[in-house]
Amino acid sequence: MQQIKEITEPTDIDTSLAGFTLILFNDSHHDFDEVINQVMLAADCGYDKAELITMEAHNKGRAAVLSGELEKCLKAQAILEEIALRTSIEVNA
Repeated sequence: MQQIKEITEPTDIDTSLAGFTLILFNDSHHDFDEVINQVMLAADCGYDKAELITMEAHNKGRAAVLSGELEKCLKAQAILEEIALRTSIEVNA
């Protein structure tokens, strides 16, 4: 019988195997064009995709910006946070 290890500390996560998702939260401090432009930079995507992400965050309260390795998500997160957008990085299940 295989024992399941409970993750209690962030250091318990093997980041070489886990996937991560950068989440953007809705806010009322930025206009849509500001957010769209920052998402374009962070996710390295075009206007249409950035607009979809921005609208999802606006309508649902949160949206996935990108998924991948932790370093990639951290770099994109730093770009979004340059204009004080609220974000988080989640470990994919």
